[in-house]
Amino acid sequence: MKSPGSSTLCLMLIVIYSSQATKNLNLEPLVHPSMLHGKELAGEEPPSQRRAVATSIPAAEDYTVDIEISFENATFLEPVKAYLSNLNFSDLGNSTTHAISIVSIAVTTVCRPAGNEVWCSCETGYGWPRERCLHNLTCQGHGSYVGRHCNCLKQLPPKGPFCQLLRDVTLRMSVRLNVDFPEDLKNTSSALYRSYKTDLEIAFLKGYSILSGFKSVIVTGFRPGSVVVDYEVTAIPPSPESMHKANEQVIQSLNQTYKMDDSSFQAVTSNETKFSVIPEVIFEGDTVTLMCENEVLSSNVSWYHVERRTDIQNSSRFSVYTSVLNNMTSISRLTIYNATQKNAGEYVCKLTLDIFEYESRKKIDVTPIRISANKEMKVMCDNNPVSLKCCSEKKANWSNIEWEQEGKINIPGIAETDVELSCSRYTIKANGTQCPSGSSGTKVIYTCEFISSHGARGSENIEVTFTSVGDNSSHKGEVHEFLRHVMEMSAVQSTTGNSLETSKAQEQQANLTVTPDPISVSEGQNFSITCISDVSNYDEVYWNTSAGIKIYKRFYTTRRYHNGAESVLTVQTSTREWNGTYHCIFRYKNSYSVATKDVTVYPLPLQPNIMIDPLKAAVPCKGSYSFKCCIEEDEDYKVTFQMDSFFFPAAKEVNGKQVCYKYKHNFMANSNSWCPKDVEMFCHFTNAANNSVRSPSMKLDLLPGENITCQDPIIGVGEPGKVIQKLCQFSNIPSSPSSPIGGIITYKCEGSKWMVKRNDCISAPINSLLHLAKALIKSPSQDEKLPTYLHNLSISTGKVEHEISSSPGNLGAIISILDLLSTVPSQVNSQMMTHVLSTVNVILGMPTLSTWKILQEQQTNESSRLLDSMERFSRALQSGDSTILSISHTNVQMRGVVLKAGHPKNYEQSFVFSDTDLWGNVVIDKSQLESLQPDSSIVTVAFPTLKTILAQDVQAQNFAKSLVMTTTVSYHITMPFRISMTFKNNNPSGGVPRCVFWNFNLANHTGGWDSDGCYVKEVYGDSVSCTCDHLTSFSILMSPDSPDPGSLLKILLDIISYIGLGFSILSLAACLVVESVVWKSVTKNRTSYMRHICIVNIAASLLVADTWFIVAAAIHDHHYPLNETACVAATFFIHFFYLSVFFWMLTLGLMLFYRLVFILHDTSKSIQKAIAFSLGYGCPLVISVITVGATQPQEVYTRKNACWLNWEDTKALLAFIIPALIIVVVNVTITVVVITKILRPSIGDKPSKQEKSSLFQISKSIGVLTPLLGLTWGFGLATVFQGSNAVFHIIFTLLNAFQGLFILLFGCLWDQKVQEALLNKFSLSRWSSQHSKSTSLGSSTPVFSMSSPISRRFNNLFGKTGTYNVSTPETTSSSLENSSSAYSLLN
Repeated sequence: MKSPGSSTLCLMLIVIYSSQATKNLNLEPLVHPSMLHGKELAGEEPPSQRRAVATSIPAAEDYTVDIEISFENATFLEPVKAYLSNLNFSDLGNSTTHAISIVSIAVTTVCRPAGNEVWCSCETGYGWPRERCLHNLTCQGHGSYVGRHCNCLKQLPPKGPFCQLLRDVTLRMSVRLNVDFPEDLKNTSSALYRSYKTDLEIAFLKGYSILSGFKSVIVTGFRPGSVVVDYEVTAIPPSPESMHKANEQVIQSLNQTYKMDDSSFQAVTSNETKFSVIPEVIFEGDTVTLMCENEVLSSNVSWYHVERRTDIQNSSRFSVYTSVLNNMTSISRLTIYNATQKNAGEYVCKLTLDIFEYESRKKIDVTPIRISANKEMKVMCDNNPVSLKCCSEKKANWSNIEWEQEGKINIPGIAETDVELSCSRYTIKANGTQCPSGSSGTKVIYTCEFISSHGARGSENIEVTFTSVGDNSSHKGEVHEFLRHVMEMSAVQSTTGNSLETSKAQEQQANLTVTPDPISVSEGQNFSITCISDVSNYDEVYWNTSAGIKIYKRFYTTRRYHNGAESVLTVQTSTREWNGTYHCIFRYKNSYSVATKDVTVYPLPLQPNIMIDPLKAAVPCKGSYSFKCCIEEDEDYKVTFQMDSFFFPAAKEVNGKQVCYKYKHNFMANSNSWCPKDVEMFCHFTNAANNSVRSPSMKLDLLPGENITCQDPIIGVGEPGKVIQKLCQFSNIPSSPSSPIGGIITYKCEGSKWMVKRNDCISAPINSLLHLAKALIKSPSQDEKLPTYLHNLSISTGKVEHEISSSPGNLGAIISILDLLSTVPSQVNSQMMTHVLSTVNVILGMPTLSTWKILQEQQTNESSRLLDSMERFSRALQSGDSTILSISHTNVQMRGVVLKAGHPKNYEQSFVFSDTDLWGNVVIDKSQLESLQPDSSIVTVAFPTLKTILAQDVQAQNFAKSLVMTTTVSYHITMPFRISMTFKNNNPSGGVPRCVFWNFNLANHTGGWDSDGCYVKEVYGDSVSCTCDHLTSFSILMSPDSPDPGSLLKILLDIISYIGLGFSILSLAACLVVESVVWKSVTKNRTSYMRHICIVNIAASLLVADTWFIVAAAIHDHHYPLNETACVAATFFIHFFYLSVFFWMLTLGLMLFYRLVFILHDTSKSIQKAIAFSLGYGCPLVISVITVGATQPQEVYTRKNACWLNWEDTKALLAFIIPALIIVVVNVTITVVVITKILRPSIGDKPSKQEKSSLFQISKSIGVLTPLLGLTWGFGLATVFQGSNAVFHIIFTLLNAFQGLFILLFGCLWDQKVQEALLNKFSLSRWSSQHSKSTSLGSSTPVFSMSSPISRRFNNLFGKTGTYNVSTPETTSSSLENSSSAYSLLN
């Protein structure tokens, strides 16, 4: 549609062709000219431009063709519809060659202007598909058909389809007649039955025929209960409003003797409810979720257990939660906690909307966990491996299988799990030191426990009897066996200080000393163990637990000294997992030295794990409030509540796995003095070690009772506008104590009701994953647990994908989990990376984009956290033996290689996402890869949807729809690393493309797009090629603030620059020629000499700088990367000579200031020249050399897309900007001083001709000083700001491009002495004679003679008095020279 005022008519043609026609029928838009004959449809598109969509079924004989007709004049709409409705198909002239016949034409969609919008509505019997209703704006005031369709959209969907024919449904309905039930109604052949049936069907037909798409109605039978009539209605799905009208019509059409009850109508539709059960295999103890999903908007859902004949309500065992998603789908969840076999059976989910009922049933089975195992075993302590095995009788996706042991001796093993067989093997190796002869026959109970993903647990015990080998063997044999075990299994000797020597370990063992004091801490506290060796020569230092598990490297540091070494194990936040014995091990070849230390960790809740209620609430001044602190453990803690300096005892309450401590405080006693007031309450947990932890603050506002309008038994009370927060598990959202939900929900008091302002709740499964992740990063064996956790995370996110896509809290929790886990691994294998990308694929899916938008509004750095975590995972990726890495999902793809020793090849990777029509590729030249170490991995991860999620760049409003590609290298890179990329741009007309990367340090470390180090190499069609000199996450932006290469502004600036440059070069050459011609005539005194020295050097420097500018432009136009050396040289000389121009301008300004202020001071010509040349060339040379020396070794001296000083990486451009701006400021100051000195009148002077001469002199001074002193560069300040007006760009370009012309005009030709010299040299004798007369008249009163008013003013200003006799310019008088110098500089 061309404009909001146009109208569109969409038709559906049903076409039949005979079998003789070709199968590859090419259906063009079938609009015959005769259809519109005689109708002047203004603005109608020709038939060749109309859309046609045909279903492509090779063997079909029926085709449906959609046609769109658009025209500007909306008054033609109704005549065209009427014409098409009355069209005779025989008039269309069917072709005999193709044997095509048109069966019917139906108008489906009509688009009409509605104000500034266009509303597209469906004709009777048609509706917009549900997908279009979800993703497009619907019209106000237009209702939806029940369940599936809407009737009106704003704008026609660009990719179709049009309104679709609505399918018929059969409604199974019933109504009650308030009459006694006759037995004859049970007999279908009785006269009474036929009479009832006939009368009712006639009434039903009259009533329901008003329904859209009505087909039939039939009475199917009668039931007792008064008389219940069962009947079926076939029609298009009706709305409740239309059904009510039809029912009213039925009652009016029926004889009143039937006494039909108008409130008893019920309808059960054939609409199928999607019923799902998680998990599919249910064990006793599982948390089971039954989900009922229907495309009907209603929250009136009930659940029923058939076997127990009970309605299910919210309780400690059951939770029912119903919500409406996207205003299109109703979802009801029944959660069964700790399921037992009594919960097995059939469940009914019934959704009610007005008179409609939607019912679905599902049967579930609950089975106990049965584990088979060898319950008794005997093991010989001969260091041979023995396996204990447990298997589940029913195969299931177990989240974890844990092994525990209980007995007098501790012999740990290694667990292996076979997922396919649902078995776990636990291998133990017992040696003589672990079960000495005295303990022969000791029994140890090993327990294998199977844990399902949904909370069920089942275990089996295996009794193992250990028998010693050789009870009478010597101690030497035991020591030898122990040492062999040390070398084979990396176990270590005890801390007795004894040194062991064998034939395999001839090297002297180190003596280790460890922290002597006993270590006893509580959870949450820190501790450290220092292990010192007296030998500095070692191959490896590591720490082990008593079970032989290596401590993760991030927890300890090692330093080597001249005569020893030290390793320190530091734990910042201890947990119960750190309770035990730790071994410090120094290894040199096959010799092991070890020291041990016992650590006792007392249980104590960590502050983040204390759940408090309230977070923030209000209470009447004369009221009371119950405070609550809960933890998920039942330990013997002393708990008190604190308000100010008062402490109160707490009451303990156990509810499943959750233990809560409560205290109810009464505020009535102190209400008069307290109200209104804000108070804080804390709870303190104290353990057996007398260590305590304080909970977060519980804030309470005491309010006067008359201000309270909102009241709720769970949320509390509040005044209008009051905002409070609660943990979701303590809110009115259903939750189970055994698996509580997480997050925070925010309420606001509006009127007299609490309204949800923000919902950050986290569902129970995801909240459990988040708690496990927080515990994992504090675990000593976190690297060993990480693979299993990532696997479980991938499975769990796939199962709760719907919950993630509909809840910002769940989405934020998954991002936090990935962020936490990405800090753990030093190495990630391909299987772990597969699990990570599987999780990321879920949270970057199209259904979650709307949830991302809500999350970004609340927490702006979430997308940046996700990208940062993905980069950390990518840098840690190691593929093992494989050299090629490749993982693909719908919303994320990963490619990578592992570099092996030898000559590397170019790194080239391509990505294609067909769903989003995006592609991209990455290339790194092999020369860049040669500096990397062997076995380094290069990984690129591409995201098609992340671009729309990441925070937008504030300096660009048009964003290209393109991939985000992250490239990382496992090896740390310090030098620039060039990478080339090509992006598919789905918005090529959005502006000028910019290559950008995601800078995590921008926007207060929330991240933002940055272009430093990246530039656009080529733009071709819808592809953009970029080159960057570093690795991170890249994409492209379309920047409207940068002038388009083909725009009028860019062309105008180029024309001004090149024309001005040509004039400047010619003018500067002419200036140098003029100066050489008149040199002897104009340099007869010292001031004139120095002035022309400055002018000549300014002109020469600017001429050379302009020449190098041409060279730089030629290099850039012929691909700068191939001419790097030439570009560096051009940049250096441009920098140097432009600085020289400025410094010679500074010299000229300082000389003016010197001659005007220090009139009586005299300096020799040689000294002035030395100072001038040092300032004019020495300073620029020093600055230029330092700049190139500091930046070129890192190859960041020049820009990537121009031969000029770099800004993005090193800010080298400041080496030009700062001196230039300082000189401009100094010269502006000098100008102000000179003008002020001239304008300030002396006492007794009268305004006369001399005053006018003074004003003329000021104007002339400004006209000369402004271009010569570089004041025009001040306009450049306005151009450095983003979005600056084009006028500043034009003025700045114009003034600077014509700088050479200004120097010629105002520096040379405007000088009276230069003019006289040129006239004397080239003029005719007549003109010369007239000029001589004029000169002699003018010389009678020199401007700067002491007798002139201006001269008197200068002398008075500078405190000079007296009379000077001035006769000729060649006078050697100091005063005369000073006056002459001021004159020549001002002229």
